[in-house]
Amino acid sequence: MECTVHWQPRGMSFIAETGSGHMVAMDGPPEAGGRNLAPRPMELLLAGTGGCTAFDVVSILKKSRQDVTDCAVRITAERAEQDPKVFTRIDLHFIVKGRGLKPEAVERAVKLSAEKYCSASIMLGKSAQMHHSWEIIEV
Repeated sequence: MECTVHWQPRGMSFIAETGSGHMVAMDGPPEAGGRNLAPRPMELLLAGTGGCTAFDVVSILKKSRQDVTDCAVRITAERAEQDPKVFTRIDLHFIVKGRGLKPEAVERAVKLSAEKYCSASIMLGKSAQMHHSWEIIEV
């Protein structure tokens, strides 16, 4: 994988171009010279983690022949007060919607993602306490 990040000279905005040719904007808060035009880099780290683990959960549920119709992950995180302000705690709460979803299948999918497949959350778990929870909404 590769990525190139370019500073945008007006303030503290940056544009990342990924190896797959996609672009992502990042910006800082006004008090740090940013213009608040895009997510913070650390927010994107959480978003990427959410995408990684949600991808796993949906994929595992589909392979288990579960009738999943939607999956969302609410993520909250705490950071250290001193530099480097790493994540110290991350809570991931999965809201899985579908028809006749088996609780044991959802629990298994979340556990497999957390312990085996999601590179992002496993990596962040090296420095942060990771907590996973889930709920099912029948549709």
